[in-house]
Amino acid sequence: MPTSDNKSACAGLPSHSQLRDALIAAVKAPEGNGGFGLNMWATVVNRDGVVCAVAFSGNDRGDQWPGSRVISAQKANTANAFSLPKLALSTAQLYSAVQPGGSLFGLQFSNPVDTEVAYAGDSKNNGQDNDPMVGGKIGGVNVFGGGLALYNSQGVIVGAIGVSGDSSCADHNIAWRVRHSLNLDFVPGGVGPDSTRPDNVIYDITAAPGLALGVSASGWGHPACSDAAVTISKQLPAVQKA
Repeated sequence: MPTSDNKSACAGLPSHSQLRDALIAAVKAPEGNGGFGLNMWATVVNRDGVVCAVAFSGNDRGDQWPGSRVISAQKANTANAFSLPKLALSTAQLYSAVQPGGSLFGLQFSNPVDTEVAYAGDSKNNGQDNDPMVGGKIGGVNVFGGGLALYNSQGVIVGAIGVSGDSSCADHNIAWRVRHSLNLDFVPGGVGPDSTRPDNVIYDITAAPGLALGVSASGWGHPACSDAAVTISKQLPAVQKA
């Protein structure tokens, strides 16, 4: 639950207003994000998994899927929990790895959401600067697009952002734009083949006999939601150099 140490615990991370402004701008990107154009939720956690800010892009908390509030927090927790000082893993990159036979199968059942944090308080405060999740450790693991680790200008990992409310591919693209806007994309490396976007979504799943989900060539692939989302992902801003 929120504590008097919130400000110090979240030093160097965006405020509620900064997160909301960046989220609105990303949702309204002129080229779109490859999804349905829906309003979104975003959550930022610090390196210890403490929620620092929760925001939405609409005018009211009901303008975006209510369930996506907690999903955004799950994504932030996941990207933080499974990224390292020199190795960023986005939630999009975890999709294939957690499928049966994948190298991280079962990961999605670890680290459950703390429901007392997720559903505490008065719902009228959801997405405000006093969102009841702020100051609490949310937990949770989510394994589709929308969660990215945050690295400051010194290349230090300081937490993560999670975005939810549209297709998982659009969620990833929006999260990427938000992170870039917040100047927290000094990503040192990752598992992706593009060194300029090391934790970008990877679309390399192909059909395979007897496997409904197909096979990812890299082992880190994500399903393609739309041709537009795939195209946009390749044109996202390159990460910055520390």
